[in-house]
Amino acid sequence: MNNVNNKNRVGGLLVPLFALRGKKDLGCGNVGALKEFIDWSASYGFRLVQLLPVNETGADNSPYNAISSVALEPTTIDLYACEDIKTEEIDAIAGLHGVDKLRVGSTHWAELKALNRLILRKAFETFKNGTSKVHFKRKKEFDAFTNTERSWINGYALFRVLMDRYHCEQWDLWPESVGNYVKSTAWIESLSASERAAIDDEVLFFQYVQWIAFQQWAEVKAYADQKGVQLMGDVPFGVNYYSADVWTNPELFNLQWSGGAPPEPAFVGDEFTRRWGQNWGVPLYNWDIHRAQGFAWWLQRVRKVGIMFHMFRIDHVLGFYRIYGFPWRPQRNTEFAYLNEEQARTLSGGELPRFHDRPDNTPEQKQFNREQGEVLLKILQGEAGQGALVGEDLGTVPDYVRPSLLSLGIAGFKVPIWEEEPDRSLTPGSEYADCTISTYATHDHDPLRVMWERWMTLIETALTNPEIGQDRDRAWWEVRRLANWAGFEVPHIMTFDAVHELLLDALFRSNSRIAIVMITDLLGTSQRFNVPGEVSEANWSSRLAVQVAELSSNASDAQKLGRIRDLLTSSGR
Repeated sequence: MNNVNNKNRVGGLLVPLFALRGKKDLGCGNVGALKEFIDWSASYGFRLVQLLPVNETGADNSPYNAISSVALEPTTIDLYACEDIKTEEIDAIAGLHGVDKLRVGSTHWAELKALNRLILRKAFETFKNGTSKVHFKRKKEFDAFTNTERSWINGYALFRVLMDRYHCEQWDLWPESVGNYVKSTAWIESLSASERAAIDDEVLFFQYVQWIAFQQWAEVKAYADQKGVQLMGDVPFGVNYYSADVWTNPELFNLQWSGGAPPEPAFVGDEFTRRWGQNWGVPLYNWDIHRAQGFAWWLQRVRKVGIMFHMFRIDHVLGFYRIYGFPWRPQRNTEFAYLNEEQARTLSGGELPRFHDRPDNTPEQKQFNREQGEVLLKILQGEAGQGALVGEDLGTVPDYVRPSLLSLGIAGFKVPIWEEEPDRSLTPGSEYADCTISTYATHDHDPLRVMWERWMTLIETALTNPEIGQDRDRAWWEVRRLANWAGFEVPHIMTFDAVHELLLDALFRSNSRIAIVMITDLLGTSQRFNVPGEVSEANWSSRLAVQVAELSSNASDAQKLGRIRDLLTSSGR
């Protein structure tokens, strides 16, 4: 398959898997819906599909705060494609648990996960109790899988059992006897035979779920190959503090600091985010321990994502060079929101948020950080293969990071409105390096329609409200420099629909090897999947309005998408 290092120019689409509506999903997108989307994307000339992380999520449902660096989210499984349960059995269970309501509106995560578990448990019982030759063969395959994956799956599965047992994913609230993996294995030995048997059965269940998930994802990758479509995955730099990884291997993590990002103009958010930045709550890494172990944990992540994807994006690749850390957990953010530095230092015990392991204040520090990042990334490249690794290099980017990534052949991102020349005009797309990815937005940003209409509203409002003249002038400046970048003029107020295709055409014609359009920007909607720094049920749950098959069922929509396909083709993608 092609990747960013091949000579073919590619157009791609970014979509959260949960947002897709498949013909037979139970309330969120799964690998079955993804197959439908692969077909749909290819029919309009898009040869790459980018997804958000698909690892198992916790209570906040954020794909960037997964409870395992390897285990896959069970709701991504296409239950109707599972060999161990019949369609009528799925329909019966789903019907009893209100599946029709789950299919309406946004993803109802709690109810969906509960239903998904019931159906998978039924499938597992059938698999476990089967006595046919087919069952015998599949049990051998399952045993081979658990043996191959024992470096992570045993600890993960026991972690999930204990999460259920104590109705909580926060392992530091569990009894001391199960405070980590080593302690828990000793605790299990102290149980009666019947109690151990019950735990063993639950462990097998969670291993079975992962076996099914990895099988289906491998099949989807093969399906995409057949359709000439590349799949791009996403590997977050950090992992959940309350993850199976931290519980199993605490020595790999620095739990005293929480990773995040410094304040950025693009993410104004709440008062804490504006003043202090984003506190993601992910633990930092004890790099010395990782180094001593040959970076086995990171290499494992890369190998597993390669089963499912042709290439993958490392979210916040800047973290390999240096990571911004907070000396408090996110639960305490409100305590610090309105404090000055002196007050914050007093409350935190003497520390303030800072970069780790060292800042970029001197040329020597910058050189050290660059060399450290390149060593780590070269190791991951060696495992992934040249061109398979992409770096999300947005935000507050040190001046050495992008040259470093280019020297390694790792594609970074170009968001046009953030690529400025010294005179504040936007860097022409024709000047973007070939080894880059152009996009107007990620899952964290306003859709194009929202951005454009916000500017136009300010301009219109100023017609009757002279007091906001400064805001109007700023809006006109933003509008005209983006239009100039795209190669058209805005002589007067213009609707988004009037400029939509012009903006997409400009992105396609940029020099970047890959141009990716957020699905909402392709469809021209205002839908948002995440607002950084905001804790809300609306985050990570919004779904597309119609099923994949219906995205172009309307004649006018099909005509517009056809024109966009022509633009993609004429740009050489």
